[in-house]
Amino acid sequence: MDSATEAFVAHRRLLFTVAYEMLGSAADAEDVLQETWLRWVGVDLGTVRDQRAYLVRITTRQALSRLRTLGRRKENYVGPWLPEPLLTTPDVAEDVELAENVSMAMLLVLETLTPTERAVFVLREVFDLPYAEIADAVGKRPAAVRQIAHRARSHVAARRPRDVVSPTAAQAALHAFQRAVETGDLQHLLDVLAPDVVLLSDAGGLKRALPRPVVGARKVAGLLTAGLKWAKAETSFEPVQVNGCPGLIVRLGGETEGVLALRVENALITGLYVVRNPDKLSRMSQRTTLTRTPASVR
Repeated sequence: MDSATEAFVAHRRLLFTVAYEMLGSAADAEDVLQETWLRWVGVDLGTVRDQRAYLVRITTRQALSRLRTLGRRKENYVGPWLPEPLLTTPDVAEDVELAENVSMAMLLVLETLTPTERAVFVLREVFDLPYAEIADAVGKRPAAVRQIAHRARSHVAARRPRDVVSPTAAQAALHAFQRAVETGDLQHLLDVLAPDVVLLSDAGGLKRALPRPVVGARKVAGLLTAGLKWAKAETSFEPVQVNGCPGLIVRLGGETEGVLALRVENALITGLYVVRNPDKLSRMSQRTTLTRTPASVR
C-alpha cells in the first residue's frame, strides 16, 4: 500500500467510531469515511505532522455537515427514531466506558445536543482529544471549545443513564429476560424489569411499531407477552452484543424480524430499544469493531 492508503487503513476503525458516535447511523458513517478518503488522497502527506489528528479533523467536519442534514431528515421520520444498531465484538463490552458511550441509551442522549456540542463532547469525553485538536476539527477557538465542552458535559450528565453495570451482570439480566419472553412468563418478566422501564420501538413506517414510548414494568411486560406474541414456535432469539450492550436478534421463520437492545442498571432492565426498520438491520450479519485507538498502536 502507498503511504496515504496505509495511514487511512490504520485509522479506519477509529474514524468509523467517531463518525458513528456523531451520527448514530452506520450507513451515514460509511459515507463520511468515503468522503474523508476522497479528501485524504489529495493531501500532501509531507505537510501533515499528525496523521491521526488530520484524519479525525476531516471526518469530524464531514460528519458535522451530514449531521445537520440528518436533523432535517428526522423531522419527517415516521414514529420514534432510534440509532442504527450494530453487532459489536466482545472487546467493546469489555471496555466499559466505550460500551456506555456507544450504547443506544447514550446515543439517544447525544441526540439532544446541537451538532457542534455533540462533536465536541464525543471528541473530548470519548476520545480524550486535546482542546486544540478539537478546535481545529470544529472550526472554533480553544477557549470556545472549552465552554462548549462544559455545557455539553453538564447537559449529558443530567440525562445519561444512572448506573453502569459489569458485562457479567448485564449478561445475567439478558438471559433472564430471554427465558421470560421465550416462555411468555409474565411474572419472570416483571422480576427482571425496573418499575420505570421504558420501551421504544422504531420501524420507520415500514412495519408495525409503537407510536410512542411505553413506560412501566406492567405495561411493558404485558405488551411483550401478549401484544407482540413472541412466544411462538417459529420465533427464535439469538443473544448478541448490540452497541456493546446485551441484546437479542429476533427471527421469525428464520428471517430477521428485529433487534432488541437492553439497558441494564442495578441488575434490572431500565430500557428496551426495539429496531424493526429493515433499512437499519443491514449490518446484523456481521460484527463491527469499534475502537478509540488506531490499529497501529493497539
